[in-house]
Amino acid sequence: MKPLLIIEDEHALASALMAVGRRIGYGATLCGSGRRGLEELDAGEFSLVILDIGLPDMSGLELLETVRARSSSLPVLIITAHGSLGNAVAARKLGAEAYLVKPLDLHELEATLRRLLEQAAPPDPDAPRQAAPSDSALLVGAAPCMQECFVKIAHACASDAPVLITGPTGTGKTLTARAIHSNSSRRDGPFVVLHCSSFTEPLLESELFGHEKHSFTGALTARRGHIERAKNGTLFLDEIADTSPAMQSKLLRFVEEHVFVRIGGREDIHIDLRLVAATNKDLREEVRAGRFREDLYYRLHILEIELPELRRRAGDIPALATVILGSMSPNRQLRPAPETLELLQHYHWPGNVRELRNALDRAAAVSSGPIIFPEHLPAEIREHRSAAASAEALEKAIEEWLPLQLGPGAEYERLHDAFEAVLLRHLLKHFNNKPTVLARTMNMNRVTLRKKLRHLFAGQEGRGLGG
Repeated sequence: MKPLLIIEDEHALASALMAVGRRIGYGATLCGSGRRGLEELDAGEFSLVILDIGLPDMSGLELLETVRARSSSLPVLIITAHGSLGNAVAARKLGAEAYLVKPLDLHELEATLRRLLEQAAPPDPDAPRQAAPSDSALLVGAAPCMQECFVKIAHACASDAPVLITGPTGTGKTLTARAIHSNSSRRDGPFVVLHCSSFTEPLLESELFGHEKHSFTGALTARRGHIERAKNGTLFLDEIADTSPAMQSKLLRFVEEHVFVRIGGREDIHIDLRLVAATNKDLREEVRAGRFREDLYYRLHILEIELPELRRRAGDIPALATVILGSMSPNRQLRPAPETLELLQHYHWPGNVRELRNALDRAAAVSSGPIIFPEHLPAEIREHRSAAASAEALEKAIEEWLPLQLGPGAEYERLHDAFEAVLLRHLLKHFNNKPTVLARTMNMNRVTLRKKLRHLFAGQEGRGLGG
């Protein structure tokens, strides 16, 4: 069998790749640079190329394009330490059969190599070769969860199958759908968006399928729906889980046959388009609860992309902040101060990337210079860090206090009472020594509170306490 060609400048990784190749029965030729790899490619024949994007003398993507120009049938596996959606999409467009991100899972690597060697499928020589457009600028990140998303998005760009995008509000589902469309074979067609939760059921049906003239009161003319507007392009149905069972039944027919009838019409209309749907709900749970049709679910999630919450990839926030600020005002060259980035990375981001963008929008509006300082951020972000710092101080105080209490005869009840006494003392001080106000505000039973006070402050009950 012809050997593998491994073009990788990290010696340890190259040796590991060669060992995996030997395990599946293939020898290997190792090259530490792109130029050396091209020389080997000219001099011999190979079963497969393993190519690192980050080479010392050239980009692996440039080398991939050269490899494809010389051989359209040689399988290529791209590996990289700096995965991004742009790299993943570019690799697929330039003809790479697979894309893996370091650190490599050797079991996944072996399975990928076996699959590629078995299939040995040539890439499409007519595949477009262009860089990812600006739509995907915010789809950046080095977190493993995002790298997995990039690979799935790249697969979706190379396919025409329906896609289901899931994830919490604000994670970038619309942005992902637009990136898939812009990098697909339908990129020259329209990208049409319909937010399903924005309409009542009758209006949603009209928006989706269109209607004929006089089909209902107020329908003075015939009107095309979103399906017809998306002809030869992509239809993006956001918040698909909020549709009714009746609407799901009508949508199922179109998903299966690409055929529908306008409201008030009689003729079947056939439309060729690519369907992408999104939801912030768990559709599997919706199916189990009987709120979403199981057959429609299976038709929609042929390709599924789950976008992670921003707090799961806090390490990506500096890159995201840089991209967002750069897109706001290129002439000002806005950038965050180090202490600002620290605040952003410690915040919990319930609104995800959308909330991050809004926060930086506000910061850019109140900043008079190019540097975004913590005082420019919304109050809830600054206060969250203050609360976190207070919690850290409490943790440290407990760590110092606890060992002093754990001598012979230590009991949990005594420790609990000590903590509760401190807490109630400070609460009483906060509420001006008025137990009634404390009980009402903190939703406590007044009788129970007074019992606690008598027990915890025995000998000083009532001392300084008002009603």
